[in-house]
Amino acid sequence: MLCSSERGMAAEEKPGVKSSSSIVPCFLFVELVIMAGTVLLAYYFEYTDTFPVHIQGFFCYDKTFSKPYPGPDDTSKIPPVLIYSLVTAIPTFTILVGELCAFFTKAEGTQEKTIVTADCCYFNPLLRRIIRFLGVYAFGLFTTTIFANAGQVVTGNQTPHFLSACRPNYTALGCQSTMQYITERRACTGNPLIVMSARKSFPSKDAALSVYSAVYTVMYVTLVFRTKGTRLTKPTVSLTLLCLAMLVGVVRVAEYRNHWADVLAGFFTGGAIAVFLVTCVINNFQQMQPPPPPPRPQRPESVLGMPMVTLPCVESPLEKLRGDLHSPRSHDHQPYRFPTTPDVLIPSRSISSEV
Repeated sequence: MLCSSERGMAAEEKPGVKSSSSIVPCFLFVELVIMAGTVLLAYYFEYTDTFPVHIQGFFCYDKTFSKPYPGPDDTSKIPPVLIYSLVTAIPTFTILVGELCAFFTKAEGTQEKTIVTADCCYFNPLLRRIIRFLGVYAFGLFTTTIFANAGQVVTGNQTPHFLSACRPNYTALGCQSTMQYITERRACTGNPLIVMSARKSFPSKDAALSVYSAVYTVMYVTLVFRTKGTRLTKPTVSLTLLCLAMLVGVVRVAEYRNHWADVLAGFFTGGAIAVFLVTCVINNFQQMQPPPPPPRPQRPESVLGMPMVTLPCVESPLEKLRGDLHSPRSHDHQPYRFPTTPDVLIPSRSISSEV
């Protein structure tokens, strides 16, 4: 077994390989623990009564909650099974195709380095990116479910068909006017499971999951697919996914399963989580960029800010005189002697003035 420094030196000797001793511990003891806790919390919100739903009252004969009962969610035109299948299959297929195409079409210098953590543990950049993007997507999917379920449990807002599912006995409750507010917990005589489901309306979970999946996939397609000639392909795919997500919310409102405010809140929740994960967690699906070219040497500049080669070359008189001294022009080949200056400077006065 090599020590860490020897492993690092061995990794550096191979081109395109870098050493990292923290990727496996962080993945096993931090990221997997967080992921498991997220999945467990989503399960408790969805399938158990660990977190009781807040019981809200209602007005007698309230028309806002008097829409006909549309039946269980499985009878919807877009049932939850179809929604969950699409939000799982479409992003997974898109990311797999995108990463395979990007890996086999990238230039040699732009590919990410293989990470080595031991003598036998190598992480291929293709596998690493797929696990990263799909892992973050799965984390966001369960997080969106937790946010939606938490909002429904805390608020306890009723669906448009709440009174049809509740079936309150207005005579026993003494309802004589529409302004009378009922706060009794046992006011409903319908199926308790259906009544409890009718109290979970805000925000719409199906709308939140569909928009989260659509926004995440659209941002991946827009930021990763950079092939020339796809000027209309990417907008078509993106708008199709967004329209399908919007259609889920429209169907939920048309079937009296949610209010418009519930659907809009679900859209905002799913879209905000998707944008946050893409921009702040995985940094806009950035790939390894090629190293920038070395900077070109710049010519020295003068004080005026202009290159020195552009200024005219002016010969100094002293240099010209020095060149004449060294040139063999004189016939006696004697060096030229400068006239000596007098040691005493005689003031320029006229003799007549002194006389």
